[in-house]
Formats: sequence, structure tokens, C-alpha cells
Amino acid sequence: MFRTLGGGVLVMNQTKATHPHAVTELCEEGGRLYANALRAGRIAREDVAQAPCLMEFALLQPDPDDPDWLRPVPPAVALAQRLTPLEREITDRRRRSIELSDAFEPFMTLSTQAASATHSITVLEGSDRINVALDLATAQCQNEMLTIQPSNRFTERTVRQGLERDTALVDRGVRIRTLYQHTVRFNLEQLAYVAHLANGKVEYRTIDELVERLIICDDTVAFIPARDDQKVALELRHPGLIRYLIKVFEFIWNRAVPLSAGAPYEAAPDGITEIQHSIAKLLVEGHVDEAIARRLGMNVRTCRAHIAKLATALGSGSRAQLGFLIAQSGILEQNQLASEGDSHP
Repeated sequence: MFRTLGGGVLVMNQTKATHPHAVTELCEEGGRLYANALRAGRIAREDVAQAPCLMEFALLQPDPDDPDWLRPVPPAVALAQRLTPLEREITDRRRRSIELSDAFEPFMTLSTQAASATHSITVLEGSDRINVALDLATAQCQNEMLTIQPSNRFTERTVRQGLERDTALVDRGVRIRTLYQHTVRFNLEQLAYVAHLANGKVEYRTIDELVERLIICDDTVAFIPARDDQKVALELRHPGLIRYLIKVFEFIWNRAVPLSAGAPYEAAPDGITEIQHSIAKLLVEGHVDEAIARRLGMNVRTCRAHIAKLATALGSGSRAQLGFLIAQSGILEQNQLASEGDSHP
């Protein structure tokens, strides 16, 4: 009925079916009997038969003077016996947690670096958030702002916002260089905007084709569109990306024409303007009028007017013949050679 544990403590061999509670619990009857044993100094063995938890907790031990009686183990001793294995387990788990932390520490550093790289590209959704980010970047700009502004679809609101930002930059002595398409030369609102800021710190140039918007503040942050409707933008702060975009800007800038010059719309000796050369190139590549107008930042009617002038200059009587005459005339090769000559001192 009883089995012996270490230290000579007897434990009654009862199942949980006859005394159903966890070994970490002391039932009400067991607590009452243990209290009686502490007060009396001993308790009859037969009195604890219905409370085996007393033996499971090692709260009683045989009386060396009388086997029919049991003596109570002091509460402090019993508690220490129960806590020792728990404290040993806690110490072991704490040691293992320290070992795990040491093992993962090198990877935590790599994770932090990866997070920093991820944060170098931020997605900005909505015009308000984009403008807030632009305002902050321009407020922190100290040396130079580079911008590419394709098409001539400028609204009164966008012109006003741009004027406010650029005026603040100029007042701080920041240099501004902006690229437009040639068609901006016919936009009176934008020309007025340019005239308002024209000074030694602000330069404007135009070129026939520009791909997308670009804003670079110093060499620290750049903004590019992430969607055609301009409602989502990317804020870039990765040094490698910024350096690359600056090189792209400089490449286009060196091939663009100062806004003050009239060259893009002045006829060359062959009677064809630079903008018409650009249209001729796109025609030969097979683009339709709408696509050409979109790429050159003009409306379709203006584009067709230039195509008509081009056809007249080359003596073309049809669209199919025009493409053939453009290729046969060699004007595209001549324009390419002239551009290469202008790009070298």
C-alpha cells in the first residue's frame, strides 16, 4: 500500500481515481490533517488513508518510535524540497535563453541592416502625403534641386505649389535646374512661372522627349512616380539609386536646349525644325499620331500640324510616302550628327 521515496519517506500508492487532484494541489482534507499533525506533533497512520496528497507532498514521515504514527515534516523543509527542482529548471531555462540570444545576436545585426535598406524606398500614396514629403525634402535641401517635368499639363494649383517651393529654395541660395519638353515654350502660365524665378541660381532647359517626372534634392533624396495617374510616388534614399538618377539627369541636361533659346522651333537649312525631326523619328519607328503627341508632350492637333508641315517640306502626298521620304532624305542621320556635335565642346 505504501512505497518508499528517497530519505525514507513513505508515499501511499493511490491512484488519482480515488483522490482526483493534481500533485501540486493540497485538498481541503489534506490541509486539515496536516494542520492537526503540526499542532499535535504527530498523526495516526490510519487517519491519513483518505488524503494521499499528504504523502505525495512528503508532508509526513514515519514516526521512528511507533510505526502506527506519522510525524509532520516542517513546512519550510517541505517547501524547499518542492522548490529545489523548480528553481533548478528555471536556472536551466535561463541559461538556455542566454545561449539562444548569443547565437542569434549576429543575425539581429544583419536584420537591422536589411531593415535600413528597405526603408530607403518609401511608397507615398495620395497627393497630400506626396506633397508633405516634397515639402520636407525641399525644406532640408541645402545645395541643389534637380527636376524633370514632362508634358505641359500644368494646372494653376501645381504652378502655385511649385512657385512657393522654388521661391523658398532660391531665397536660401539653393540652385535649381529643371528640364521641360519643348512644348512648354507655348505654355504662357509656365513661361510666367519661369520668368518669375529667372536668375543666376535657376536654369531651365527643354528637350523633345522626357520619360517621367523626377525630383532630386542634393544627393540625399529623390522622388519618382509609381503610377501613371501621379497618385503614388516613391521616395528614394538609397545612395546608389540617387547617384544613378543624377547621372541620368546630367545626360539629358547636356543634350537639352536652354529655354531662352529659340532653336527647337527654328527651321534648319533643310526647312525642318528640331521638333519636326523628333516627330519624323517617331513616325519612322511606326508610332501613331496619338502616341507621338503623348511622348512629345503636345496635343494631337498640334502634332498633326507639324506632320503636315513635315510632309510639305519633303513633298509627300501621303502618310505612307512620308515615311519613305523621311528614310530616303537622311534628315534623321543629319540631325543625329548635329546633336553629337553640339554635345562636345
